[in-house]
Amino acid sequence: VRALGAQVDIGHGYIYAKTGQSHGARVYLDFPSVGATENIMMMACKTPGATVIENAAKEPEIVDLANFLNSMGARIRGAGTDVIKIEGVPHLKAGRYAIIPDRIEAGTYMIAAAISGGEILVENVIPTHLHPIIAKLQETGAIVDETDQGIKVKAGPKIHRADIKTLPYPGFPTDMQSQMLALLSLADGTSVIVENVFENRFQIVEELKRMGAKIKLEGHTAVVEGTRVLYGARVRATDLRAGAALILAALAAQGETVIEEAVHIFRGYEDIADKLGGLGARIK
Repeated sequence: VRALGAQVDIGHGYIYAKTGQSHGARVYLDFPSVGATENIMMMACKTPGATVIENAAKEPEIVDLANFLNSMGARIRGAGTDVIKIEGVPHLKAGRYAIIPDRIEAGTYMIAAAISGGEILVENVIPTHLHPIIAKLQETGAIVDETDQGIKVKAGPKIHRADIKTLPYPGFPTDMQSQMLALLSLADGTSVIVENVFENRFQIVEELKRMGAKIKLEGHTAVVEGTRVLYGARVRATDLRAGAALILAALAAQGETVIEEAVHIFRGYEDIADKLGGLGARIK
């Protein structure tokens, strides 16, 4: 956003930003970051002149944000491609807009069925947004069917090993890596997970090891030797997705698991305890 004229300072754990003489600009992203793309789009839509984002993120959430802003009067083209073009407008108008379903929440519940030996129908989803997750779940032996009502997942007789590399969309999402790590901890064989997006994603490893998982870290790669049993333990949710993954591991573990710092989980999953409880989980 500095390229558009914003004044940005970073200090003491905070980012301070204010607009100055804002203007359109051509911005090239070294990495197709979702957050960077979204922030540039939001600033540029009311910044005088034309802004072009090159190597932009292509996630469904980018397309949805562009559709939302356009419904308010913004002029954004190219969302969902590498190049997004924005013509600044003086004003945006109020309106009503229905956002897309959360593909990461849906994927988390799909893995809940696979890891616990159960079956689930996840409604209100856009299947194309979930294809990378579906492909890897099927590779682990889960039975996945797209129906008119949603996506149905049934656990297979056993969990097979799988290799995963996280990538920007349409690759496998980093926000589903921790959940798959929990699943593959119980797989038959050794799996390899390479994290290419979020460098701190493997904070969950030590927590899963408390439950009996056999995981070795080698830089940005986790080597997961599947084990037959996980055990309940007192663990800590280091972040949002790690917390969700620990819930999944707890569903399959023997004994009781206590997850501390669970506040991280609640910012990304609405009523997760009630939803899983409604499926038979003993969770509070």
